[in-house]
Amino acid sequence: MSIFRIPAAILIAVLPLTFSSLAFAKLNIGITLHPYYSYVSNIVGDKATVTPLIDAGFNPHAYKLSPADLTRLKSMDAIVVNGIGHDQFAIEVLESLNLSDLTVIQANADVPLISKRGGQVHNPHTFVSIDAAIRQIYTIAKGIAKLDPSNAKYYQRNALMYAKTLRKMKSSALKEVARLNISDIRIASTHGAYGYLLQEFGMTVSAVVEPAHGVSPSASQLQDTINKIRNANVQVLFTELNMANQYINVIENETGTRIFHFSHMTYGDYRKDLVEIDMQHNLETLVKSLKYAEESPKS
Repeated sequence: MSIFRIPAAILIAVLPLTFSSLAFAKLNIGITLHPYYSYVSNIVGDKATVTPLIDAGFNPHAYKLSPADLTRLKSMDAIVVNGIGHDQFAIEVLESLNLSDLTVIQANADVPLISKRGGQVHNPHTFVSIDAAIRQIYTIAKGIAKLDPSNAKYYQRNALMYAKTLRKMKSSALKEVARLNISDIRIASTHGAYGYLLQEFGMTVSAVVEPAHGVSPSASQLQDTINKIRNANVQVLFTELNMANQYINVIENETGTRIFHFSHMTYGDYRKDLVEIDMQHNLETLVKSLKYAEESPKS
């Protein structure tokens, strides 16, 4: 019986390649929402794969995971979650499955949260913000670095550079706002998505139109909101970009309030530059709206 022997020279050449490929296998980092795709992509560069849990085009508020989504979830090394109400479609499944090999990175672990009315739940829209976004970026980078310590400095450096870019955007907007007298400006919002961003600029919301995100107000609720807006002398109403709401026109006609559109950043394609582009739009819109409100007549 003959025994086939692999020459030692071939073994010496092949084994290091095998161990090298195992050692440098890229992490597969999952995300639940569009902003987290941007955060993680900017943090990991080419050192890891970023995988959306669900395909683009679905409403995260009313989504249930499909078998394909579950298969995708089980292939991930880690997943970045909002964890405070905006990705319940993922949280419910994660709580029901025993995925012991999956690391869950809670993006909002270090973010000071805004409570909703009653204080029982928190406003989950921390990603529509600069300060809260930066805190999440640092938390995510720290979590990924624990999984891949050999690239920890790379992730930290990228997180710092990304945060610097976002801070620069905010700084430019703050310089514009600092020239304005915003003390008498009153604003309303279709829902609470913009609370974190407005808080950064010293603004509070006088009235919120929708009882919950995506839920149109009843006739009586709409009339109550119109009365609130009139009584508070609201000059500006913020609503969601690319979201058709018939009652917005009613409010505008009944109150004379000017409508401005913010990006919610949870729709469309997953893109590395989405947060930078959409936050720049939001900051420019905020400055434009405050300039309008400052110049508008006060009652």
